[in-house]
Amino acid sequence: MAKVITLGEIMLRLSPEGNNRFIQSDSFRVIPGGGEANVAVSLANYGHDSYYVSKLPKHEIGQIAVNALRRYGVKDDYIVRGGDRIGLYYCETGASMRPSKVIYDRANSAIAEAEVSDFDFDKIMEGASWFHWSGITPAISDKAADIVRAACEAARRHGVTVSVDLNFRKKLWTSEKAISVMRPLMKYVDVCIGNEEDAELCLGFKPDADVEAGNTDAEGYKGIFTRMMKEFGFKYVVSTLRESYSATHNGWKAMIYNGTEFYQSKRYDIDPIVDRVGGGDSFSGGLIHGMLKYPGDQGSALEFAVAASALKHTVNGDFNMVSEAEVLSLAGGNANGRVQR
Repeated sequence: MAKVITLGEIMLRLSPEGNNRFIQSDSFRVIPGGGEANVAVSLANYGHDSYYVSKLPKHEIGQIAVNALRRYGVKDDYIVRGGDRIGLYYCETGASMRPSKVIYDRANSAIAEAEVSDFDFDKIMEGASWFHWSGITPAISDKAADIVRAACEAARRHGVTVSVDLNFRKKLWTSEKAISVMRPLMKYVDVCIGNEEDAELCLGFKPDADVEAGNTDAEGYKGIFTRMMKEFGFKYVVSTLRESYSATHNGWKAMIYNGTEFYQSKRYDIDPIVDRVGGGDSFSGGLIHGMLKYPGDQGSALEFAVAASALKHTVNGDFNMVSEAEVLSLAGGNANGRVQR
């Protein structure tokens, strides 16, 4: 299997039990997770040599995150230890018409204050097949944005395929700031992943489709994909399409375009959702695995990604703890949920 690299911030998620609200809780579950860490776990589950790059404090709270990655087979060779704190976020799981809610407590975390000199990116990228990052990381701090750029430059020097999940987070930065930072980084990207909101807020592109109303006409996306490819030179543009009927009922599908062929996946009706946090990351992990497993077959890669992400919505926590065989079974049409004996 391939050597794959992801870079970002792993945090500790503090969540009430079940669907309890913050204000009625007297204890929280501690759940490690974070965009690129979630992708790393998926790729390790699928059998890849999955390396995660970050910086975490030396103390025991930082070790919780390291141990979580090790537990699921992610290699921690490139995690630098130092800094004062690990980022936290609080997540209240919604239900029906009450949405889930996230509150960040991640300012001045170890990775936010890390320096480019903390990492030897030429060593990290040596022998790698794929490098993945998301728009969350450069949003953390200007220093983190510099680290992303240095990693992308090293990936380019070593001929590594680079993917990005645009992943706009309005609680971390404004659209204006995102566009000023993200657009220059796109020249390093081969595979661009996002949804219609991410493309608009991070890159300034808006599709001709009303997803909120369920109007997801493929032609509206094909036009924007073509323009994005022309401007940034992407080899693939990918968009997930989430139809949000309630906090616990979503429609889920995706589209991919390679400049000649436009492919739309099958649609999954996910009801009830157990935990949607990490759903997009599980899609990215599935897509990377699919593109490595089925080179030149973007349809098979996309179907694997969408099925993997649909399954993640049934798993508690940030990590997608499903096997390749389980994903292939669902992608092949086995969605009845019968007990496997």
